[in-house]
Amino acid sequence: MTNELLYHIQKEFPMSPKPFREIAKRFDMREDEVISILQEEKAKGIIRQISAIFDTKKLGYKSSLVAFKIDKNDIDKAARILNAHPGISHNYERDHDFNIWFTIAVDPDSRLGLDKTVEILAKLTKAKEYIKLPTLKLFKIAVKLDTTGKNEKKEKVVKSKDIDIKLTPLHKKVIELAQNDIEIKSEPFREIVEKLDIGYDTFFNILKELKDSGMMRRYAAILNHRKAGFNANAMVVWGVDEDIAESEGKKAAAFSAVSHCYLRPKYPNWPYNLFTMIHGKTKDDTNGVINSIAKEIQHNSYRPLYSTREFKKVRVKYFTDESKKWEKQYI
Repeated sequence: MTNELLYHIQKEFPMSPKPFREIAKRFDMREDEVISILQEEKAKGIIRQISAIFDTKKLGYKSSLVAFKIDKNDIDKAARILNAHPGISHNYERDHDFNIWFTIAVDPDSRLGLDKTVEILAKLTKAKEYIKLPTLKLFKIAVKLDTTGKNEKKEKVVKSKDIDIKLTPLHKKVIELAQNDIEIKSEPFREIVEKLDIGYDTFFNILKELKDSGMMRRYAAILNHRKAGFNANAMVVWGVDEDIAESEGKKAAAFSAVSHCYLRPKYPNWPYNLFTMIHGKTKDDTNGVINSIAKEIQHNSYRPLYSTREFKKVRVKYFTDESKKWEKQYI
């Protein structure tokens, strides 16, 4: 039952005053049983966080995947420098000459902007070379580790119908608090609504608005891949002809083991433009998915980039002053 619960809370966590009671009803369990099981999984580090997951771009932030080529002797120092930037959420060492890969977001009102920020970080880390790989087309982003082992190999990727809304100060306060990890207890949202001095109905209606707008992707649990048993996680990059890139991206995204699928730019020193993040329990599992995709999509070349070290994996903190404080050092 634990694996079923873990998979369920990754898909969609109930937005209600007593969410664990709602989950318990679904599985014909008691609320305290569900809470106890999930508390144990959190204590083990398998559940990394339960929170709102927001769309960086729709909130007005500029973001990109970036790869640095760092001298091996400087990697640890470079990782510490990069981790200190509040807009860097993911930072990994990968098995390639471009050996440090990170995602970075800068505030809508950033004075430095994305390009200048990356330039500064490259100088600070003594990067020999770097490439910026912003998203040109998003095909899929949905991290749902199959803890049950029962999922089909393919799934339908549904595009959301986004409704335009204007962010009010209350929207921003809700985002600021809803992005934080909740405590696993009967009423985990009580502290938020009390701090905002609003009722549950208002709070959940705002979350629904944010979801309908596409600004919030979903409210869900994020698991620690390795502690959940998914130890072979590869970013697989594919060289695909531009005129068929969209159709081939959709094909790759349909694989259930693919959590992220993007189209990114090519460069003279980087011939890959289709990026797929694949999670497997073993390298054989992951390589099996890679081989299946390779048979299905038209490509010129591909390369799996396995993560050898995880330096940082957190959620970006939106609408805080942390990035402004970092920028002040370099303006």
